[in-house]
Amino acid sequence: MRRLFWLGVGAGAGVYVTHRVKRRVERFTRTWSPEGVAARAVSTGQGAGDRLRLFAADVRTGMHAREQELREAVRMDREPPDAELSDYRGPRPRRVLKARYTIIENDKDGH
Repeated sequence: MRRLFWLGVGAGAGVYVTHRVKRRVERFTRTWSPEGVAARAVSTGQGAGDRLRLFAADVRTGMHAREQELREAVRMDREPPDAELSDYRGPRPRRVLKARYTIIENDKDGH
């Protein structure tokens, strides 16, 4: 009786494991079949296109913000002081540039 019980348990475990392995193999073959690879490529390509458009929009936004910062830093959008005075006899007024710079303490390249 005991041997018959363990024979039944072993047969049931064998059927269960065989069924699970068969499902995994079928899923693997479906995934790597030409149709499965094509479907994954299409879905990945659509997601990549959306991400690329979002990245380009972020770059444009950052570019415009940085351009405004640079214009403010060098005051390119403003006229030189006293440029409109017609009775001014001295040297022509020059544009005053306000610049920002960063001092790098630990220069790794040695420049």
